[in-house]
Amino acid sequence: MIAYKLFKTRKDGSIGPLFINVSQRVPIGKWVEAEEHETPGFAFRPGWHCTHQPVAPHLAMKENRRWYKVEINDFTPYARPENQGGMWYTAKKMRVLEPV
Repeated sequence: MIAYKLFKTRKDGSIGPLFINVSQRVPIGKWVEAEEHETPGFAFRPGWHCTHQPVAPHLAMKENRRWYKVEINDFTPYARPENQGGMWYTAKKMRVLEPV
C-alpha cells in the first residue's frame, strides 16, 4: 500500500526518523523492518508511522523535514483527528520510494 512519511533530512543527503531512534539512516528503495524503541516522553507505538496523505498539521514543517512517498506492508490503520492528518498507519515494513 502507498502511504506518506515525514522524515528529517540531513546535510549529507540521508533521511531519518523525526523523534524516535533519530540517528537511524533510512535507505531509499530498500525494505526496512520497524524496530522497537521505548523513548521517554513518547507513547510506545512500535512501527513506522505513516499517513494516508502527505499532511500532518500538528507536525511543524521545518527546513530539515520532507515528505516521502513510501510503500508499507503488514500495517495497522488508525483513525486520527483531522488536525493530525486523518488516517495514520503503523507498519512493520516500509520502503521509501521518492520525495513528494
